[in-house]
Order: sequence, then structure tokens, then C-alpha cells
Amino acid sequence: MFSAGESSGDQHAANMFLELKKHQSDLKGFGMGGAKMAQAGIDIRYDSGSIGVIGIVEVLKHYGEIRRALKLMQQLVSIERPDLLVCVDYKEFNLKLARFAKQRGIKVLFYVSPQVWAWRPGRVKTYGKAIDMMAVIFPFETAYYDAENIPVRYVGHPSVDKVHPQHSLAEDLVSFRLDGNKPVVGLLPGSRANEINRMLPVMLAAAERLQARIPGIQFVLPQADSINDEMLENYIQQSAVKITVIKNQPYDAIQCCDVVMTTSGTATLEIALLTVPMVITYKLASLTYWLGRWLVNTAFIGLPNIVLGKGFIKELIQHEATAENLAEEIERILMDKSYADQMRDNLKQVKLQLGQGGGSKKMADLALEMLK
Repeated sequence: MFSAGESSGDQHAANMFLELKKHQSDLKGFGMGGAKMAQAGIDIRYDSGSIGVIGIVEVLKHYGEIRRALKLMQQLVSIERPDLLVCVDYKEFNLKLARFAKQRGIKVLFYVSPQVWAWRPGRVKTYGKAIDMMAVIFPFETAYYDAENIPVRYVGHPSVDKVHPQHSLAEDLVSFRLDGNKPVVGLLPGSRANEINRMLPVMLAAAERLQARIPGIQFVLPQADSINDEMLENYIQQSAVKITVIKNQPYDAIQCCDVVMTTSGTATLEIALLTVPMVITYKLASLTYWLGRWLVNTAFIGLPNIVLGKGFIKELIQHEATAENLAEEIERILMDKSYADQMRDNLKQVKLQLGQGGGSKKMADLALEMLK
């Protein structure tokens, strides 16, 4: 049984299940997730599209739906009694589900640790009581679980395996009708509806400023699977900028970019793996942001900055996430070659830190080990 509440978790669970099927073709999977899991052959009993939100205020708004989803998943645990429950990310929801399953004698494998290195390290013990194994995606995370004698396995970051363009850069430029001699800027406003509503207008306003300053500048927007066409079109049609929206080929789209403006999250690591310079931006509901500032004990929010332990990528968060600030940083990366080259060198270091990949296969091996 799988439980994934967000777009990235949907992808991770799908990849893991496909690897599992290679080893054991009669294995059956069901649970909560999205389109990627369904395509992989997992029987989706609850579509997680409506509950993939981030932030305290946003979660409160969707609280009723999240509660209904949890109740349904708990019922499924009781009725179906799976041999193994795999909880993928979506921390607080999955902690409750894991606890429920463990109490009923179901084995629990948790994939993607809560960021205990950033805030509330005491959660290690809480999760330890609810699971049988924690699979972590950063090498430095194992120490937190080892210290409390909680079973832990470093499986590597799943992005390393999946971040590969399908075509060459030359082919993509032709396919997307882009001029390779003119700068290309990527807009990655996020994979959740509330991120699009909050971040896309700012990014489009930044694009308008850049268009006025840099002749021939081009813009691409890789559309997340979880975002529908209508939502994007509502914003893009109001903009004076021509945006090339690209579906189902995020890494090909990013490969074409000289620089990307991106929301914080897994996307930042994917851009890093393609060694494309970027600026990281994010806005939350004010209450969520101020609570976060009070609770979170980390110098950075961008994952590439966290991995290297230094702020080599500019982070424009909350009140600093303005169109003018975004435009200025994008312009600097495009115009200052040594600044952009230094950023690329650091991105190569991030890529080295994330290792050789094979995360989905390691997850499948771990699950089969637990099933035996």
C-alpha cells in the first residue's frame, strides 16, 4: 500500500513500484496518489491532487478534505491489511497513517525523512515509534536516526535517476522554436495550485521587466502535471510576454534555459542536476511565514544551498520576492559571465554530493527485504 500526497511523492512511488514489479511481477499496489502512480499500475483509491498543499494556513483551509483522506486510508489499512505500507513524504499526514498501521501490526517503510536537520530534531523519536524503517535521501540524514537506534537506510536522491532530457539541446531548441543565440529564461512557479496563484503573477511581472531591458529574450514554462491548462492560461493571457508552455518535458525545457526563476522545493535540485543557474523564490501566507521563521533553524531554504552549506544561489523569500528583485538577479546572471560560471561550478558540486543514483531500485530492494 502506498501513500503519497504531493506531485513529487507521486513520481517517487511510481518509480519505486515499477522497480518492484521487475523483481516480483505478481506484486499488487494500491493507495493514495496521482497520475504517475496510476500509470505505473498502482490502484489509486484516493486522488491526492486536492490535498497537495503546503503551509499552516493552506493546510487549515483544506483540513476537512485532508481528514477525509486520512480516514479513508486508515479504513483501507484495516480492511486490506497490506503486507507493507510505504509512506512517501507528506510528513504529518503519513505520520498519523504510519502510527495507525503500526498499531495494527502492519510493517511501515517511510520514504523521505522530515527535515529534522532544519527544525524539530525531536521528531526523529516520534517517527521512530511509528515506522519499521526510514529511507533517507541525503547522506547526512542517517546520523540523526543512528543516534536514536532507529532503523535507517540512505537510498540516494530520487531526482538523480529521473533528471535526464529526452533529446539533445539542439533538437529541443528546434522543437520548442527557440533561438539558441538569444537568452532563454525558465519560469517554474510550482506544482501546487496555491503556488501558481502566489508565484506566477510575480514571475510574469519580472518577465515583463526583462523583456523591456533585454532585446530578443525568450521565456519557457514547463507545466507541472498537477496544474491544469486553464489555470496557467488565465495568468499568461493577461501578460504582455510571450511564454512558451512546455508539457511533459520538464528537463528538456530546463536544458534550453540560460537561467531559471524557480519556487523553492525539489525543482531546485532538478535544475542543479542540469547545472543551470537559477534564482530561488517563495511566498507563503504571512502567518505560515512568521511561524516558519520562528521554528526553522536553517540558514537557507533552497536545497542546493543546504547541500553545499553556503548561499551561492540567491533566495528571494516573502517580502523580497518582488518582480524587480527577480528581474535584477536574472539580468545579473545573464550579463555577468563570471558570476554565472561560478554558480555553475557550485551546481556541479551539488551534483557530485547527490551521488550516482539508483534510488528507486534501492527502495525496491529495501521493500522486498522487509516483505521477506
